[in-house]
Amino acid sequence: MKGKRKYNWWSFIGDMSMERKLLLVFLIIITLPLSFISVISFKSYSKSIEYNTIAYSEKLIDQMMDGIDDYIEDMKRISSMPAYVNDIKQNLLRSNRYYEQKQGMTGETDSSSIAPGDFDLLLSIQRGIEGNISFINNIKRGTNSVYIFDGYGNGYYSAKDGGVRLDLKQSYKFWSEQAKYSSGEALLFGTQAYTSNLQSTRYAFTVVRKIVDGLWNPIGLIAVDANISNMENQVAELDKVTHGKSLIVDENGKVVYDSDQKLLTTDISHTLLYRKAQGSAGSFYDTVSGRDRLNIYSSSSKTNWKVIISIPVDELTRDVKLTRNVTFAATLIIIVLALIISIILSFALTKPLTQLIQLMKKVQNGDLDVTFRVKRRDEIGLLGHQFNRMLARIRQLIEDIYRIEEQKKEAELQALQSQINPHFIYNTLESIRMTAELNDDVEAADMISILGKLLRYSTSELTGKTTMKQELLYVRNYVELLGSRYPGRFLLEIDVPEELNEYSIIKLVFQPIIENAAYHGLDDSKPQMHLSIKCEITEHKLLFHISDDGCGMDQDTLDKLNDSLKRETPRKKSINGGIGMKNVHQRVQLHYGAGYGIEVFSEAGKGTDVILSLPLLEPSERTDGES
Repeated sequence: MKGKRKYNWWSFIGDMSMERKLLLVFLIIITLPLSFISVISFKSYSKSIEYNTIAYSEKLIDQMMDGIDDYIEDMKRISSMPAYVNDIKQNLLRSNRYYEQKQGMTGETDSSSIAPGDFDLLLSIQRGIEGNISFINNIKRGTNSVYIFDGYGNGYYSAKDGGVRLDLKQSYKFWSEQAKYSSGEALLFGTQAYTSNLQSTRYAFTVVRKIVDGLWNPIGLIAVDANISNMENQVAELDKVTHGKSLIVDENGKVVYDSDQKLLTTDISHTLLYRKAQGSAGSFYDTVSGRDRLNIYSSSSKTNWKVIISIPVDELTRDVKLTRNVTFAATLIIIVLALIISIILSFALTKPLTQLIQLMKKVQNGDLDVTFRVKRRDEIGLLGHQFNRMLARIRQLIEDIYRIEEQKKEAELQALQSQINPHFIYNTLESIRMTAELNDDVEAADMISILGKLLRYSTSELTGKTTMKQELLYVRNYVELLGSRYPGRFLLEIDVPEELNEYSIIKLVFQPIIENAAYHGLDDSKPQMHLSIKCEITEHKLLFHISDDGCGMDQDTLDKLNDSLKRETPRKKSINGGIGMKNVHQRVQLHYGAGYGIEVFSEAGKGTDVILSLPLLEPSERTDGES
């Protein structure tokens, strides 16, 4: 009983119209999954928001650190430029020599006391170095100051915005002490506070590098200051996205930058926040002033600087309730809209199908003059287009069948009219030849013998095969018979490679072309007509040039001939009963394919060249080789 009910249920659905089936499918596919997804998505959203925030924040931190790392790498590259600028190195060497001589003479190495005669020299050195510093300082956006010192601590600089350190000697002493045991590599120093010549306190992190000559002897020092404002935009963007506060510390726990800029240069290595941020990356919770925070941190493998971002937990869950209400409202609206669209789509899809079914019923009743109106380019439009093509093809096939039947009737009639037994003709000719020999008429006997061979070859089945050697022998016999009728008028030259002797070819492809040349191209003003068959072997084809030096033809006649060869008309016999070039062309294409056949070239008064193209191999041989 249950099985019967089940069968009736499925039968009911199966018997429904296509429009109702589509509507039912849309209802099931859209309404149920969308409702289920809305509930699940709300629950999973609440659980995954923390995970997504951590993953996204880590990604943003890594991107920000990559940007800072790239900036610092650019600073390091800038610090290496004096090693490649000879002008800087030469002026540093001049400065070192000057202060070395001055130290030997006076025991002083600073520039506080300058002899009047040395002013021009020091001015030249200063201009040479600071001119290059100004160029270097403009290479990288955001670089605050570039300082270059000679071996005696005398500084040369070109600063942006006038931000020059007032404590330059103390800074040089610190930098040179830290770089004392380096071998020319760049050294990175975290944020330091300094007072500029504009009497303002500024903060900058610095890259320091020794300057060496060609023999790797230190000749000076370069320091590249970068203002912390270069980090400001990146940190502000990070805080804006995560709704948190960011902190950047160096490997010693000193603050490089913080969102509020209240902890700059502060040592926080002793704080609980820093101690919990162990390892290269991670996250943890803590509580500050009664508010729970999610702390996410990540480190740079290049600088060992660490970014810590603290996000209040209530910021993470603030939008959950709003998201829930918006999700339920959007789900309801989408379901209603989807149902309306489903009804419209189901009607739009089934209407052209119904029209196509009605047309098919007309075709079934024998009406082939119907047409489906294609309005769109979708699958239904394509189906209708193919339906129209199918009907057109059916009508064409019916016309072809009628035409073929008429041709068959005509061929049968011609066959009935020409039912003379070939063996009777061969035996009669043989009797005539024997009589001629008995009467010592050798020439007549030879002509009859050649004629017999031609008749025996030509009256056999034209669709039969022969070899290239036999086909060319038939051509020689034909021209020899022509020579008997017109003594000395025709000279035949055949240039076909011997390796083609066993090439399989259909019968009577050369002789009709030679016959056409002899009867239509003979020039009475010339004592002799030269006929030739030459073979050209190309990469894909055999090209046979059947040429004559007869009267040729004008361009209009040539165009009409080539055009007639291209038309798909039934094969006909030539005017005088033989097989014409059109017949040869069509038989070649039927047997070998549309890529082969005859093409005629001619020039009035100079002769004609007929090019017959055949495949390198027979179709059967090509198929066997490919398989």
